[in-house]
Amino acid sequence: MRIVIAEDSVILRDGLAQLLIDRGHDVVAMVGDAESLGPAVDEHRPDVAVVDVRMPPTFTDEGLIAAITLRRRHPEIGVLVFSQWIETRYAAELLAGNAAGVGYLLKDRVADVSEFVDALTRVACGGTALDPEVVSQLMGSSRQRDELDRLTPREREVLTLMAQGLSNSAIASTLVVTDRAVEKHIGNIFTKLDLPPSDTHHRRVLAVVKQLGRV
Repeated sequence: MRIVIAEDSVILRDGLAQLLIDRGHDVVAMVGDAESLGPAVDEHRPDVAVVDVRMPPTFTDEGLIAAITLRRRHPEIGVLVFSQWIETRYAAELLAGNAAGVGYLLKDRVADVSEFVDALTRVACGGTALDPEVVSQLMGSSRQRDELDRLTPREREVLTLMAQGLSNSAIASTLVVTDRAVEKHIGNIFTKLDLPPSDTHHRRVLAVVKQLGRV
């Protein structure tokens, strides 16, 4: 897996790169500001970019805006936003265009390196990886909150796990229910959110994420 890292903290940037290299991945470029992300991606054409939200010069939302620009120019390249901050406005914009190959993880909530690498790999392959807190805040800010309010507490749990990229069996294991129960919940979610069902789990997850991203 070929990776570009955009992170202003030298220690975190180098540490993350070393972790990925140690696991057999190729970190083809590292940049310390959002402006340098585009040229690095243009030159190296990675499988995925890891991007912080708050970067120089103003340390507000430069990284997330750069991630949106990257997705517009190179929709085939995965983007994993990796930050301490949740910026719902631009996060929703990043997800709304095409959620395939998009992730948003919170630094303080990643406790296992293997889980991070698995999430990065999933994003690079066109999947999704969203922290539950990101999903929760997107739900809270969505204009479709009336539709989301139709969901039962259990259906909201299933929706959150779907947005993280979990399979039906993984959701069933997490919630300690049967696969059939998960399938029923997902069917109810699609009906209540007016989303067409699909035989492909991956496409269903992306459709739900898009729904959450429309603010």
